Amino acid sequence: MNLENPPTLVHPWIPAHGHALRHTGVLFDAVRIPGALGDQVAYELIQFTDFKAGPIVREAAGARNMYFVLRAGTASLHVWRGGARALGRDGRGVAFVGVPALDGNTWPLDWRSLPTWEAPFVEGELLQQMVERVLTTVR
Repeated sequence: MNLENPPTLVHPWIPAHGHALRHTGVLFDAVRIPGALGDQVAYELIQFTDFKAGPIVREAAGARNMYFVLRAGTASLHVWRGGARALGRDGRGVAFVGVPALDGNTWPLDWRSLPTWEAPFVEGELLQQMVERVLTTVR
């Protein structure tokens, strides 16, 4: 097995082509982190996990959010600060997240980190720790 490029895991919520909106809380939850904070958290998480962070979707237009994809039902188990927001089925409204295909033209979305067999989802507790770590170094 090539550890530098672990095999990609194809989830049923990943479209075959382009990109698609997916309802959070059904097959996955997400944590949305805006702008530079999202970029830095993604960088730290990817480095800390030795490039096995799990699925992270980057938005190239608009607010330039970063979406960290967690197991369904887990995003609201943590307290999120610094503009990070849990998106799931917690009764606070309906949320949809754009998900790109694994290859081809997916603009304005792309993968910052792919889901793999080793990391099918981002670990919520580790993500929350990385958000806190980045917030304390920024201040």
